[in-house]
Formats: sequence, structure tokens, C-alpha cells
Amino acid sequence: MDEDDVLLQVDDLRKTYDDITAVDGVSFSVKRGEIFGLLGPNGAGKTTTINMLAGILLPTAGQILFEGVPYRAAPEERSRLGVVPQELAIYTKLTGRENLFFFGRLYGLQGSVLARRVAEVLELVGLAEHADRLVEKYSGGMKRRLNLAAGLLHAPQLLLLDEPTVGVDPQSRNHIFEGIRALNRNGLTILYTSHYMEEVQMLCHRVGIIDRGKLIACDTVANLIAREGGSAIELIIEGKEASLDIQKIDDELKAALSLVPFVDVIEVKELSQEGFGQPVIMVYSAKPYQVLPELVRLLNSYQLPIASINIKQPTLEDVFLSLTGKHLRD
Repeated sequence: MDEDDVLLQVDDLRKTYDDITAVDGVSFSVKRGEIFGLLGPNGAGKTTTINMLAGILLPTAGQILFEGVPYRAAPEERSRLGVVPQELAIYTKLTGRENLFFFGRLYGLQGSVLARRVAEVLELVGLAEHADRLVEKYSGGMKRRLNLAAGLLHAPQLLLLDEPTVGVDPQSRNHIFEGIRALNRNGLTILYTSHYMEEVQMLCHRVGIIDRGKLIACDTVANLIAREGGSAIELIIEGKEASLDIQKIDDELKAALSLVPFVDVIEVKELSQEGFGQPVIMVYSAKPYQVLPELVRLLNSYQLPIASINIKQPTLEDVFLSLTGKHLRD
């Protein structure tokens, strides 16, 4: 990666509390103009990392570089960052517009410049029509969108988004996604944390997977998914009589399937349906459509009728399960 392309560089970042290590030697870089995702379960260290980047917490060790220069949590440095925290940082007894004017003044904006920026961000997050309502009357999704607007007022170079869609309705969630994409198209660099895998897969160019305070993988979404070795072919066997053939599948058929070219892994499991076991054969292959005819021929030769065939592309969830052995939302 060209050093001129790097906006944020994090080297061996650590945060400890007595005998607890919240962030353990995390290193990554964020390129100009990209959406970089930090993916991990609750408690993995994402928010602690964001708080150190924002200057809210001091690192125990490690280095943060902004445009190649050590980052200092001074007012003139903080103005280059926009921070949208996981916890709502808005005043419910003020209107949406009053909130933004207040935060804008904290950033040093005044007069017509402040008024213009308030109008722009209200439009961006879809709250222009509700700007003069008290925030206590807003829905949860509207509050989240106002929270986002407050972090954008001063036109930062890098936007830190920490779980921006927690607890929001689908409509507000889509509004936030559209706003994030629009900001990025206009050149804003974004660091996005979430424990919702589909959000990160949909929005981010590159992803770092963090678990128990450690960064365990970092790459483009496509490369992370490719490491799973291709697609999964799910073959569900039809009929009650199929439950009698589990042992045959495990022994004879599994051995035969393993000889098919481009078959990588075979897994046999049993679905419980209407009181009997229904065999399901999972075949993993980098070339699923090439191997499928031979799989069907073999099943027919063993007189195992196929109820359904599904070809599943791997996802970030598969990557995370492969790396950690647990579900992301645990």
C-alpha cells in the first residue's frame, strides 16, 4: 500500500485495565476515500479502539498516525475527525436544529457558515422536515440519524462510526446506509464498526475482524470470503426412508464423493423433521456448478432421492465462524 494513500495508521495499539486487556496489539491502516470496517462481537474491543482513535482514551501502548504524523488529542487535531459514538450524544430537550447549532459552535462554526452546514446535514440524514421538533419526540432511528449529523457538521477528513444502526428501524437504517454511501462518494474516509455482518459486507471496502482484543484477519471483503475455499452445495435427501441410510452416506458414499474432482470438504448431518432424521450432505467446492452433475449421479446410484439442492456462497459470517468457532452475535 502506497504510504501517500494512507490516512490513518494504527501500530500495535494496546489498552489494559489492571489485569484486563481490552485491546491487544491491534495494527491496521485506513486508506483515503475507503470505508474500513471493524467487525466483531460485543466486547471484542471495537469501541475501546474507536475511543483511543478519538482521543477519549489514552492508549497503554502503541502509536496512532494521521497522515503519517503522530496523532495528538488536541482540539486542532480532533477537528479532523468526526465521531459518532455508540451511545447517543444529543440533548432531548432541544430540537434537532438547536442540537446541531450547539455542536457546530463547539467546532468553531459561526454565522452563515454554521447555518448552511446545519441545513446540509439535516438534508443528508433526512431530518429537514423534523428539524424544529423536540428530540424527545423523535423515534430511535431519527435520534441515530441526528447523532450522525452532529459528527458531520465540521466536514471532517475521517468519520468514526461506532455501531450507528443499533436499535434502529429498517427505514432509518436504510437512510443511514444511503447517507454513508453518499458521503463516501464525495470523498469522505469512514471507519465503521459493527457486529452486524451483513452491514459490513454491504458497505465496506476492507474489513478487520477483531475478537478478544486482537485483530485476527484484515483484507478486502472479497479476499476474506475467498479464503473459505468456494461455495457450499447443500443436498437434502428426500423421504422418511432416507433416515435409514445415514450410515451408508457416512461410509460408502462419503468416500465416493471425496474422489470427485474439485470437492474439498464433505459434511453429513441430520435434520430433525416430523419425528425422523433427514440426511443433509454438504459439499464444499471452488467449482460448485462443475461438480454438481457428478454429485447427483452418485446419489442416484445409491438410490438416495434428492429433495432439494441449494448452492450457498460463503459470507463474512462463514469467515468469522471459521476463524473463531463462534457466532458473531454471542
